[in-house]
Amino acid sequence: MAGNTSTNAVPFLDLVTPHRELREELNAVFTKVMDTAGFIGGPMVENFEREFAAFCNTNHCIGLSSGTDAVRFALMAGGVKPGEVVVTVANTFIATTEGITQAGAVAEFVDIDERTYNMDPKALRDYLENRCELIEGKVVSRRSGQVVSAVLPVHLYGQMADMDGICEVAEQYGLIVVEHACQAHGAEYFSERRGRWVKAGSVGVAAAFSFYPGKNLGACGEAGACTTNDAKMAAQIRMLRDHGQAKKYYHDVEGYNGRLDALQAGLLSVKLKHLAEWNTKRREAAGRYHQMLKESGAAVVLPFEPTNSRGVYHLYVVQVAERETFQAELARCGIGTGIHYPIPLHLQNAYASMNLGRGSFPISEKAADRIVSLPMFPGLTEEDQKRVVEVVVRSTQAKSIAGAVTV
Repeated sequence: MAGNTSTNAVPFLDLVTPHRELREELNAVFTKVMDTAGFIGGPMVENFEREFAAFCNTNHCIGLSSGTDAVRFALMAGGVKPGEVVVTVANTFIATTEGITQAGAVAEFVDIDERTYNMDPKALRDYLENRCELIEGKVVSRRSGQVVSAVLPVHLYGQMADMDGICEVAEQYGLIVVEHACQAHGAEYFSERRGRWVKAGSVGVAAAFSFYPGKNLGACGEAGACTTNDAKMAAQIRMLRDHGQAKKYYHDVEGYNGRLDALQAGLLSVKLKHLAEWNTKRREAAGRYHQMLKESGAAVVLPFEPTNSRGVYHLYVVQVAERETFQAELARCGIGTGIHYPIPLHLQNAYASMNLGRGSFPISEKAADRIVSLPMFPGLTEEDQKRVVEVVVRSTQAKSIAGAVTV
C-alpha cells in the first residue's frame, strides 16, 4: 500500500501518494473539525451528501458508517421484511451477505456471467422460474420456503451489472432492486430502457456505497452511503442510521448507530473533486494493460467490458493457470497482486449451514480458482505496467488457459 519506492517494485495499491498530494486540503478539514468540535453530523456531512448525490445523478445521499450498513439500511428501507429472501451472487465480499442477514433477511445466490463476473439476468430468471413457486401471488423460494422480495446485484470490480436485464426480470416478479455499488463509484451503463447512460447508484430503488480506504473514493477510515431518488426511503435511512430518531430524542423506530463522522465526510468532499480524474486515469491504465497483454501473447484472460459499460476499474482482474505459482513469481519480482475473491460465499465456513457444495454455482467457482488482481491505481505509470506485463509474460510461458487473451 506504500508508494513505489523501488525502480522495479510495483505495489498492488498506492494510498500514500494521493494523500501526500492533497495533504494541505486534508489537513484543513482536520483543523476545521477540531476548531468547531463538529464531530458528528452537521454541515460537513450535509455538504458531502449533496455533492455525492449530484455526482451519482440521484436526489438523495445519506452518509453512513460503512458499506455494510448501507446494504442493510437500503434493504430495510426498501421494505424487505425479516425472513424474506434477497437474491445476490456468491463471488463477492462477505459484507454483501452480512448486510442481508443483518437486515433480518435470507441470502440466496444465483450464478454470474462468465465474462463480466456480474449477476447473470438469465440465471436470475432461471432461479425465479425453477427454484421458486408462486403462492398466493408471492414468489416463494423452494429452498428456504420464504418469500423472495429483493435482488441485490453487485457491480463488481468497478463495472455495473446488466441492469436492464436484471430490472426487467425483477419487475416481472414484483421484486425491488438494490444496487451494491461499493466498487463502482462513477461507473456508467447505457440503459436501452431509459435511452441514456446512467450512473451506478441511480438505477435501483436505492444503492449501497463503501468508502473503505482502498475504494476509488476512499475515506481515511470506515465510511459508506446510500443513494436513492425516493424521498421516503431517504428519510427512513436517515432514521435508521441515527437510533430511529426523526428529531433528537424522538424515536419513531428502533434504529442503529450508523452515522458518518464529519471528519470522514470532509475528507471525502476533498477527494470527490478528484474522483472523475482518478477514474479516467484508471481507465487509461486499463487500456494500456489490455493493449500490452494482448500484444504480448501472455496466457491470461483479460477483463471484458461490454460496449454498454464504462467501468471505473476498481480492480484489474485477469485469469491465469497455476495461480499460486504465478503470484509467487510476481511477488519475487516485487509486484503486488490480490485475489478478489478466492472462495465464493456459498463455500465459506460461515455459510456451511446452507449445504451448498461445489458445483452449485460453477461459473463463480471456476472464476474464483483462476482470478488474480494486478496492480491498479490512478498513479500507475506506463513504465510500471511494462514491468508488470514483462513478469506476467515470463510467468505464463508454457502455460495456457482456455480463452486466454480474450477481450
